[in-house]
Amino acid sequence: MFDKVLVANRGEIAVRVMRACEELGVETVAVYSEADKHSGHVRYADEAYNVGPARAADSYLDQEAIVDAARQADADAIHPGYGFLAENADFAARVEATDGITWVGPESDSMESLGEKTKARTIMSAADVPIVPGTTDPVTDPEQVHEFGDENGYPIAIKAEGGGGGRGMKIVESPDEVEDQLESAKREGEAYFSNDSVYLERYLENPRHIEVQIIADHHGNVRHLGERDCSLQRRHQKVIEEGPSPALSDELRERIGEAARRGVSEAGYYNAGTVEFLVEEQDREPGELLGPDANFYFLEVNTRIQVEHCVTEEITGIDIVKWQLRVAADEELGFAQDDVAVDGHAIEFRINAENAADDFAPATGGTLETYDPPGGVGVRMDDALRQGDELVTDYDSMIAKLIVHAGDREEAIERGKRALGEYDIEGIPTIVPFHRLMLTDDEFVQGMHTTKYLDETLDPERIDAAQERWGTETTTDADDEEVTEREFTVEVNGKRFDVELEERGAPPIEVGEIESGDGGDRPQRPGGGGSDSGGDGGGASAEGDEVTAEMQGTILEVNVDEGDEVEAGDVVCVLEAMKMENDIVAERGGTVTQVAVDEGESVDMGDLLFVVG
Repeated sequence: MFDKVLVANRGEIAVRVMRACEELGVETVAVYSEADKHSGHVRYADEAYNVGPARAADSYLDQEAIVDAARQADADAIHPGYGFLAENADFAARVEATDGITWVGPESDSMESLGEKTKARTIMSAADVPIVPGTTDPVTDPEQVHEFGDENGYPIAIKAEGGGGGRGMKIVESPDEVEDQLESAKREGEAYFSNDSVYLERYLENPRHIEVQIIADHHGNVRHLGERDCSLQRRHQKVIEEGPSPALSDELRERIGEAARRGVSEAGYYNAGTVEFLVEEQDREPGELLGPDANFYFLEVNTRIQVEHCVTEEITGIDIVKWQLRVAADEELGFAQDDVAVDGHAIEFRINAENAADDFAPATGGTLETYDPPGGVGVRMDDALRQGDELVTDYDSMIAKLIVHAGDREEAIERGKRALGEYDIEGIPTIVPFHRLMLTDDEFVQGMHTTKYLDETLDPERIDAAQERWGTETTTDADDEEVTEREFTVEVNGKRFDVELEERGAPPIEVGEIESGDGGDRPQRPGGGGSDSGGDGGGASAEGDEVTAEMQGTILEVNVDEGDEVEAGDVVCVLEAMKMENDIVAERGGTVTQVAVDEGESVDMGDLLFVVG
């Protein structure tokens, strides 16, 4: 087993991995950005290294900084968690090529072949796994989309090769949408995955989303750990996951599980992963299950641990993260397929800092004035928060996960009601009210919901009523406290350390110049310190009307240059937020005197984008 593992992630998943390491007697190393220097995963780790400023591209996605931190910490393994670099085959290859450091995940070649969707479809087809009718080669020309539509009908899904979670996927409802949607999918693929290759699939109108957890070792053993039902989604983003599925018969469940095993075996895959499927719904009554003849199709492989892995851990008793570490250390799986048994039912609720009544708009700030999570029998919390923490809004809006486990689904729903009712969070909005609503919703309670239910059927007024009944408001500091930062060099037991202290609410104190020294034997943190305060660029001095970001998101396209003439209503850029592309327009005509953003850049609400003079 490893001596020390660096977790290349943040928040609750970093803490989840660190807990598994601690139980295995392995020391842990955190990495953090400037925005996360007070975050929970930093508190939990044995060591923590600053890898750069708040912008993810300059910190959590900085491959060189992450590997440098592992070297300086003398870590002998890197676990990527999920998100950020977890499915980046180039990063996995970089770690594999680094002497003395092991990648906790599948081999980079497997990640590349299964991460590119057309290659994955070819592999699955060879393993006799059903795939949705579609292309196995990238599509570049609108005429190819028209030809596919003529043969297979509409709607068509255009998907980015490196996509996932709905990013880089566009739905073509009719031939006149082909050109715009093809360009949009390619643009998102390039912005999010540095890969503008796209492929086509027949779009299933009303499916269930079923995924199978697998774990495989270096000795040829592949196990599936049952399925999870992730059909309750909003814009292709999962919000509640559960296992086992309330819709599958045992015969269909076994067919899907074995298909997943065949597929990963064909790919020569090892470590943890998830094989995702779409299952076509049938005309059925509540309580009636989908039979063994139901159609199911391969969707994609997620070559990492997933947010909802906790569901499988609760119903199988298998610690997936520990087995990731053991497999990476070349241990053989210690259980046979027949040893995997499902006990009861588990449901996971993603606790996002969003206001469901405001189109699930993410919070723009706030302080956890009260944070009192639930407990009791069958309740699990995966989080990294503590009361008094300030909300970090630079990254994903998910702040915690609540998982309930019970003897059956009915009891799990009742336990979920109790736990969500106990969950006391004040200071920021969350989607806890939405979750409480869903546990009283007939369609969900009966297990009849599909991936389209939230977007097309659920009455938004019911969400508004739930938010009004159970929601909380965002709070911010009453006044902006002045923060004074001072640096000292101290010596402890003959070893020198540079120490940064923050004092809030006090006037600056003149301390004179302090000799920082060369740091002695202390390893230097990569990317730390520096005199650049990394301002937000909002104080532009150019004269004219400022065009600012209406919400937090990512700039997908910049349509103007400095000096261009624009008219009122012209689209100056495209901003992606909450899986929707939003056209940002000039409020009046004039000359563009400043362009403050680039394509692919993340922005916060209120950030300056352009100035029109």
